[in-house]
Amino acid sequence: MTLQQSLRNLNQAFTNFFEGRAEYPSFKSKKGDQTARYVGTAFDLREEKGKRALRLSKMPGLINIQWSRELPSAPRSCTVTNNAAGQYHVCFVCTEDVETLPRVNGEDGDLEFVGVDLGIESLAVLSTGEKVGNPRWFANEYERLRREQQKRSRKEKGSNNWERQRKRVAKVHQRIQDRRKDFIEKLTTRLVKNVDVIVVENLSVKNMQKNGRLARHISQAGWSRMVRRLRDKCEWYGRTLVVADKWFPSSQRCLGCGRVDGKKPLDVRDWTCSACGTHHDRDINAAKNLSRVGQTRIHAPGQLGKTDAFEVVGTAG
Repeated sequence: MTLQQSLRNLNQAFTNFFEGRAEYPSFKSKKGDQTARYVGTAFDLREEKGKRALRLSKMPGLINIQWSRELPSAPRSCTVTNNAAGQYHVCFVCTEDVETLPRVNGEDGDLEFVGVDLGIESLAVLSTGEKVGNPRWFANEYERLRREQQKRSRKEKGSNNWERQRKRVAKVHQRIQDRRKDFIEKLTTRLVKNVDVIVVENLSVKNMQKNGRLARHISQAGWSRMVRRLRDKCEWYGRTLVVADKWFPSSQRCLGCGRVDGKKPLDVRDWTCSACGTHHDRDINAAKNLSRVGQTRIHAPGQLGKTDAFEVVGTAG
């Protein structure tokens, strides 16, 4: 059953590619996560000793599951994943009706805007002045990861001891990934529930990673995942996400007079406008500029220049 479903998935992937809906299917390495998808009668949930257990086709007995949440409806399919750390996870596909969130200030009130400036020192700086610190998940686990990798390097590759140590290294990586995912999910949910329109900047993460001194910090910050989750949740809950063009000078433009004061090194965290003399915190100024341009994009799109490119997800109304 699982082999047949894998062939169906491959066929669908190539169909999507040839019809222009997706990129060419990527090779699935045996070193990565291993998945098996079950649909139809190939799986079902059964009660055993007062608990729900999973039955999979061609597998003897029932599988006990630690449920993370209640299923909203009967599952249509399930995917069993074995990650590099040797941990098994089951993901169910269900149908759920998501209710659109009401306006923060009521139907007759003004839209609530917030600009979000993503960074390294502070993972996110809001136009309200709030700074969300960077938990630095990788840096906190770096010493432990280094020790485990050192132990692995001293073992013969391919031996049982090497395989056991490989899983220990993978568990450290998995812990970092899980903590990052949990933090971003909670942060994006809070933003979507408390704000009508969220404005972020379209960052070229791949190009920014060419900076050798900051590549590790940038790759571990999770900016792309944060923007992706904001995009998904805004579509689900009826919020609006405005993605500003990557060339928009949010950090260079003075919030007071609008003068673009030129590029500034990353070590410059505050600056004074040469035209009006206003002193700015670099990140808060950028977040407020994003919020302001988002309001212009929603309320008066004709005032933007022809070269200003913005993507709007959802409808603000």
